[in-house]
Amino acid sequence: MRRTFATISRLGDGVFWYSLMGLLVLLDGIDGVRASAHMAATGVLALTLYKALKRWTRRPRPYAADVRIRAWVAPLDEFSFPSGHTLHAVSFSIVALAYYPWLAPLLVPFSACVALSRVVLGLHYPSDVLAATAIGVVLASLSLWGLPALIG
Repeated sequence: MRRTFATISRLGDGVFWYSLMGLLVLLDGIDGVRASAHMAATGVLALTLYKALKRWTRRPRPYAADVRIRAWVAPLDEFSFPSGHTLHAVSFSIVALAYYPWLAPLLVPFSACVALSRVVLGLHYPSDVLAATAIGVVLASLSLWGLPALIG
């Protein structure tokens, strides 16, 4: 079971999302470019925000705070709050679904599994994942509202 979650988590590093963006461009031309560019712009905002929050909160990861908890994969950075994987999964999914609602049966379960994997693998507390989900929803919603207004 942990191997499955480790694979899902690794795909959530970006492999899945970059592959999806490339596939959308190949399959849907200029509309795929628009959707992928919107996802990428939202991803840059998410990255900037989550790195700032991690530096500000400096919350130790569960395995660093409790010797009974094991990290089953190596973390990408030092701190726990918020879960960057979850933040990106949620924000990418919401933006992608605004363009391609038919992707919901793929993106919703995948994003949920990415979030769950981070807790199962000992890298995040449930509150890290819940907060990242909320931040991702807000960020993607603002992106969907604001980006079209900016580009006219």
